[in-house]
Amino acid sequence: MESALSEPVVTELATDLAGDLVTPDDDAYDQARRVWNGMVNRWPAMVARCAGVADVRRAVAFAREHDLPIAVRGGGHGVAGAATVDGGLVVDLSPMDWVRVDPDARRVQVGAGATWGDVDRETQAFGLAVPGGVVSDTGVAGLTLGGGMGHLRRKHGLSCDNLVSADVVTADGAFVRASADENADLFWALRGGGAELGVVTSFEFDCHPVGPEVATCFVWHRGERAEEALAFFREFAADAPRAVSVLPFYAWVPEMEELPESSWGDPAVVFFGCYADDPEEGTEALRPLREFADPIADFSGTMPYLELQSMLDEDYPHGRFYYWKSLYLRDLDNDAIAGIVETAEACPALLSTVDLWHLGGAIADVGETETAYTDRDAPYLLNFEANWDDPRKTAAAVEWVRDSVDAMRDRSAASGLYVNFPGFGEDSEHVAYGENAERLRAVADEYDPEDLFGRAGAET
Repeated sequence: MESALSEPVVTELATDLAGDLVTPDDDAYDQARRVWNGMVNRWPAMVARCAGVADVRRAVAFAREHDLPIAVRGGGHGVAGAATVDGGLVVDLSPMDWVRVDPDARRVQVGAGATWGDVDRETQAFGLAVPGGVVSDTGVAGLTLGGGMGHLRRKHGLSCDNLVSADVVTADGAFVRASADENADLFWALRGGGAELGVVTSFEFDCHPVGPEVATCFVWHRGERAEEALAFFREFAADAPRAVSVLPFYAWVPEMEELPESSWGDPAVVFFGCYADDPEEGTEALRPLREFADPIADFSGTMPYLELQSMLDEDYPHGRFYYWKSLYLRDLDNDAIAGIVETAEACPALLSTVDLWHLGGAIADVGETETAYTDRDAPYLLNFEANWDDPRKTAAAVEWVRDSVDAMRDRSAASGLYVNFPGFGEDSEHVAYGENAERLRAVADEYDPEDLFGRAGAET
């Protein structure tokens, strides 16, 4: 898309930036405009690849001055596609991928363009970790601002629960620090509801002793026993120690040499997770999930935390098509389990999964209104994750996700959604944030009264 701005105006911005300004006339444009989710194909007027805070402030001021819609891109996925915008300006933070660890204080400073792989690599050098995601090339910024679920969630909470402070460029170009003591209302909002409040340029997190080796569970059971497997997990989860965070998911056995060829394409239920404490204790704690039945395959064992964090990376390549949508389950009764299996069996795209995140523990220690992240008392999150490569399957895949969410809302004690798995953001703020929606809107009105970031739906 060609910019309506004059060439001298664009040239002035390019000259002002320490980083690169990419426009449709540049050879790098097609690569610069692309995002991880292949479903999203937009044509921004320009992409400002910011080298630092000064670039971010200049880009935001330019967008405001010229009434351009603005999108914010961090270092990772952004499944909802809000990290780019037709005809507007993309503030690309991916060059700002620095990580600085203070091992004595157990703190880490992280640039907004970093991925969790960047953070894990630096913190694990000191036997530390920040609760992040389960795929190493997920962006720190987007995951944290939406909450942040990963392998350490029940032991150490969400990513946003470990946020100590954040540096933010607001819509008026101001540079502010948000913490419990400074701009506390903004700090409250950033922890789970921060995607449209400004451009977070860096994060400060608490770290926890983790690894370097952890006990893991990664066992594939036959899909014909799916209801029985989920019922078994329900009983296991009821008494599981906090160090256990397990993610059961319904999937189809991929054509990989590590898995038996006789099972390729068959449905399966996978128990995947870890024990975030002593590995010997963890091996025993996770053993029941491995011994539930004679498995298709069992890759469980003690391994480096860094290896665990990257185990799923190859399943989420850049350019694949993704549409994910979620809801919180208040009960995993037999009717809910039957619904999960029925909806899974209807999936038209066999790279997809139906994920059941076990919550509770440290997540529920934080009060419902202490952060913008909501539904803290829910014991489970159910996510319908449609993944496919054939664009001809797009309509069917999206319809399957939406129909499945509707079906589970109708038949189960369910509520809300996790804003990192939001479809394309088609649900209301009340659905996403519940009783926190009104306060979140008030904070957004204070820091972005002209809705600069909300016009396109900014996502870092």
